[in-house]
Order: sequence, then structure tokens, then C-alpha cells
Amino acid sequence: MTLRTLDSLGDLAGKKVIVRCDLNVPLKDGVITDDGRVRASLGTLRQLIDAGAKVIVISHLGRPKGEPLPKFSLKPAVVRLGELLGQEVKLAEDTVGESAKALVDSLENGQVVVLENLRFNAGETSKDAAEREAFAQQLAAFADVYVSDGFGVVHRKQASVYELAKLLPSAAGLLVQAEVEVAEKLTASVERPYAVVLGGSKVSDKLGVIENLLPRVNTLLVGGGMVFTFLKAQGHEVGASLLEEDQLETVKRYLTEAEERGVEIVLPSDIVVAEKFAADAEHEVVPANAITSSSFGEQGMGLDIGPESAKAFAELIRSSKTVFWNGPMGVFEFESFANGTKAVAQALTETDGFSVVGGGDSAAAVRTLGFADDAFGHISTGGGASLEFLEGKLLPGLEALGFEQSTEAK
Repeated sequence: MTLRTLDSLGDLAGKKVIVRCDLNVPLKDGVITDDGRVRASLGTLRQLIDAGAKVIVISHLGRPKGEPLPKFSLKPAVVRLGELLGQEVKLAEDTVGESAKALVDSLENGQVVVLENLRFNAGETSKDAAEREAFAQQLAAFADVYVSDGFGVVHRKQASVYELAKLLPSAAGLLVQAEVEVAEKLTASVERPYAVVLGGSKVSDKLGVIENLLPRVNTLLVGGGMVFTFLKAQGHEVGASLLEEDQLETVKRYLTEAEERGVEIVLPSDIVVAEKFAADAEHEVVPANAITSSSFGEQGMGLDIGPESAKAFAELIRSSKTVFWNGPMGVFEFESFANGTKAVAQALTETDGFSVVGGGDSAAAVRTLGFADDAFGHISTGGGASLEFLEGKLLPGLEALGFEQSTEAK
């Protein structure tokens, strides 16, 4: 089966459509610091509004664990959504209670309401399928059809993602449809040469991706905190840098397999080593195989790839036809250790090929560093979902929409 899309739902005029969006925006002191996820939901919502549907938006924010905590209210996201849609968007005071029912009952064609944070109800994330089903039944009672448009949660078997999709006529929204098309370009129909850039703190977070992509990619570039486990696996000392001792044998196996497959694993040739983990830490550039020879000795910790590595990574990215990037090259939140991440992001904007920023910290990094979303081929809204798709895992939220992932690379 193929992914069911909005077209499969027919005429939606006057129908109540419940839309699972991802309005899980980052907040600081109650203020949104990145509204990318709200903006990503606009395409589907505008199409439903134009179709004359009565739109009920549902989402989570943070991890309130079944308790209605004010700090996790969707209010900031709803205010921003109303501004972007150019119409009043009301927020219910609960998820499936009297306030939600009253707001849904008052909907006119083309209007939008939002139910309060789904995770205020323990049934949303319950491990018990019966509890999830019961909550999904309450949500389903509000609507005629269901649209899944929160790609950031399609890898979760949760009430609003999985069970609800099975209770109502259901389809993917424009965002989920676009994300799946992009993910398939990275797995089943790849234009070569194909480079994958992986960073972030832990190798263990990327094991499945490396495993699944080794047979598919031409070049794997490794940076971020995870690189030190690779360097250690090659026999180099890494000082006080982040290290996962329990992953060394796995990484050695990857290095061997890559060589057998003719896949080039590119590690940094130089590292920015600091005396401590701090924005103002003293730091210097040393060869990647001589981290403990820095002025800081065994106490030195690598916090970014060095300038030569950044240049080499950028050249490889620019010469590739398909590039997927997930995970920063260093501690980009500290200006002194952001250069590697900045170089990778810049190169992705300059390649003639198809460039994908794999959500999560990578998406946050490009925006923090001042890059425009449209400078890239695609910025994913789902870090974990993107990675699990690339791992070849069956994602519950897509399975519920009739999607079967291709397991063969072309």
C-alpha cells in the first residue's frame, strides 16, 4: 500500500477534521525561540481551511506525563499559529473535556480550534494499548476524518498518532507526505555520490542509521562528540573528550565493513581542544591523532572539528549529489566551537545536489547560526523520526496510513 494523502479524503466542506500537528516548540520564559514547527503546519491547515473544513488541531508540548501543568500549555504556539494563519484560533482548556467539546461544537466552516496539550492526558503516551485506545476514542468522537501531519511523532505508537488513525478515515497531511518523499530519496532512490554527515554527542544514538546506511552511501563523514569513539577505536588517545567505551568494538566493526564495501568513512584530521566545557574556555587546534599533546594534556577535551577538517568536509559535501546531515560538528551553542557546524551548514547551501538537514539539533543549529530554511533542499521537522526511517524501521504513524517502506536501495 502507498501512503494515503489528503486527496483520498474527498470533499471536506463542512466536515470536522482532526489534525495531528507537531506544535512542540522550544520555549524560553514562555516565549517561542524557534517557530519552525508552527510554520511547517501551515500548508495543510490552509488547504483544509480553503476546503471549508472545521479544523481541530491536536498536539503535544514537552513531557507533562499525564498532568495538566500550565508551563506545558500550548498557548504560546496557538497564539503564533493564529498570527501566521491571520485568523483567530481558540485554545480549549482541556483535551477531551467540556471546554474542548464546546469549542468543537461552535466551529464554523474554515475555522480552527486547538485542543490543549495531548500529554495532559495519560492515555496519549500510555504503554497500555487499551488506555491509548480509550483516549483515541474520545478524540475520534470530535471528528469525521483524521489527518496526520506531525512528522516528529510518527515513530511513536501513541494514541493521537496510531490508534486515532485507525478509528477514522485517515490520511497524511502535506508535511508528512513531503517528509516521506524526502526520506525515500535518501533510502530507496538515491542520486550519487551520496554523502551522510553524522555528528552529535553519542555514537549509540546513530548505530541503527550507520548500520542501515553503510550499504547505501559513498561517503560517511563523522564529527561531533561521537567522533572520539571512532578515534579511540583507531587507537588514538582522546583525553577528557566524550567517549563511549562500550561502543568501541561496534565502531571497529563499522570501520572494517566500510573498507570492505568501498565506503569512505571520513574522520576529522584536526580537533579544537579546550581546557574545559565552557563558552570562554581556553582552546587550541591539534591533530586528531594527538589530542593529549595539547597544552591541556589528558584534561583536554575536543569540542569541535578543526579548520582543516571543516574545509575537507565542506569540499566533500559540495561535490555530492545527495547529502543528509544529522548532528552538529561541535558545541555550536558556544561561538568558539561553532565553526565546524557552520562550515557544514554553509556547504549544504552551496551544493548543486539535494541537501537534507535531519531535524533535531541540526535544524536548531542552522537557525541559530543564521541560515534561512529555504537555503537547504529540506529541513526535516522530525529528528528521531528521520533517523528511524533511515534505520529502516517501520514507523507506527506511517503504517497506520497504509505506508510500507521500501527496504531495497537503488
